Amino acid sequence: MNFQQLRSIREAARNNYNLTEVASVLFTSQPAISRQIRELEEELGVEIFTRAGKRLTGLTPPGKTLLPIIDRLLLEAGNLKNAGKDFKEKDTGVFFVAATHSQARYALPAVVRDFRKIYPGVTLHLRQGSPQQIAEMLLAGEADIGVATEALANYQQLLTLPGYRWSHSVIVPPGHPLLLQTTPISLEDLASYPIITYEHGFTGRAHIDEAFAREGLAPEIVLTAMDADVIKTYVELDMGIGIVASIAFDAERDRLLRAIDARHLFEINLTRIAVRRGIWLRDYAYHFIESFVPTLTPEVVRQKLSEGHED
Repeated sequence: MNFQQLRSIREAARNNYNLTEVASVLFTSQPAISRQIRELEEELGVEIFTRAGKRLTGLTPPGKTLLPIIDRLLLEAGNLKNAGKDFKEKDTGVFFVAATHSQARYALPAVVRDFRKIYPGVTLHLRQGSPQQIAEMLLAGEADIGVATEALANYQQLLTLPGYRWSHSVIVPPGHPLLLQTTPISLEDLASYPIITYEHGFTGRAHIDEAFAREGLAPEIVLTAMDADVIKTYVELDMGIGIVASIAFDAERDRLLRAIDARHLFEINLTRIAVRRGIWLRDYAYHFIESFVPTLTPEVVRQKLSEGHED
């Protein structure tokens, strides 16, 4: 038994049993992947995959039992390497952070800047995606930590930690009628205008939809986007009013827009930091998390990982 065999099994399951894709991921040939899989099956005395001719089609019952064990073995092998690097190469390495567009654009810049000053020898890769994509990157070992608002807490294999709370704002062009109201805006007020906001699954969109649904309102959503900057662009074109994360509005930068506090209309949102359960984080990853959320000290995060439960 060797790690290449284990990787071949894991990647086959991850890549829909397409050995051509597996070979590309592992930088080898398709016959080599087939041989690695067959050799491990022969050594264990069971078939891990179902087959149609030479083509893999799925996991056998033994395969479904063995795959989580293989995944844990490869995780611990990676942990062993990272633990050694913390002693041998303490302030160097490659660090992958996955975040949504809003978090990467508005919440993380100062943290990334400070991190680079403290750890100039660490190459930081900032990957962006939807909350679901971020969770998948963490589970596939393609990211060390993830930062997002929605969805991360839905994955049992991830440990999610509370980050910071934030609310939404309504953005409009200068002179908009909503700015002239003497009473706080209501959901009925907003529903009388075309609305531009986030795509489903991004930046608290679920709380926006829930608020309107509770009031029996069906707002006209004319445009959605993943990025608040895109939303603001189309509000500036007077295509509708925007609903964005409050952190995404800056009075100095967004001089062609005005913001109206909407925290009384929509539920407060929680940004979460997530890591894969059982992972060995490098020391600099702990410090990155603490820089982002000061209450999440290395000691606190290590304790949560050792407890193995979700906050």
